[in-house]
Amino acid sequence: MSMSDAHLHNVFVYGSFQEPDIVNIMLERTPEIISVTLPGFKSFRLKGRLYPCIVPSEAGEVQGKVLMGLSDKELANLDAVEGNEYEKVTVEVVRKDNSEKMTVNTYIWINKHDSDMYGEWDFEEWKQLHKPKFMETIKEIIKINKNPQGKGVDDYTQILHKNLGDALLS
Repeated sequence: MSMSDAHLHNVFVYGSFQEPDIVNIMLERTPEIISVTLPGFKSFRLKGRLYPCIVPSEAGEVQGKVLMGLSDKELANLDAVEGNEYEKVTVEVVRKDNSEKMTVNTYIWINKHDSDMYGEWDFEEWKQLHKPKFMETIKEIIKINKNPQGKGVDDYTQILHKNLGDALLS
């Protein structure tokens, strides 16, 4: 099946995946990226982690981007990096450029009552303090995902915790 015959996916991202350098590592290209808002959700920092989460919240709204036209393989790379703490769901976002609604996939935090959730995640702070370490970690996960040798999502989640937990201490 050629790329043009495959089903393409649009995915809402709201944390470190808004950074084109990170997207390029995960997908080995930079897709079309559209600025959007996601109503009905709220984003949080996570204690001991360099990435945020979102959970449903009636009054909430999350700013983010949609990665357009991802292949099944590219979506599988996102699934691997998101690990086992997120659930992929279908949501409706609103484009900032023309207010049109779009149905897309996104990843929400499974534990909606997690005591590790606090405050708002700051993208600019993340870029200044943690982007290089995060890029190294994503490269490691994508490399393993290409040749898993028995490793899977649980292993990727452990790599995220180990590598990025250490970054918080430095």
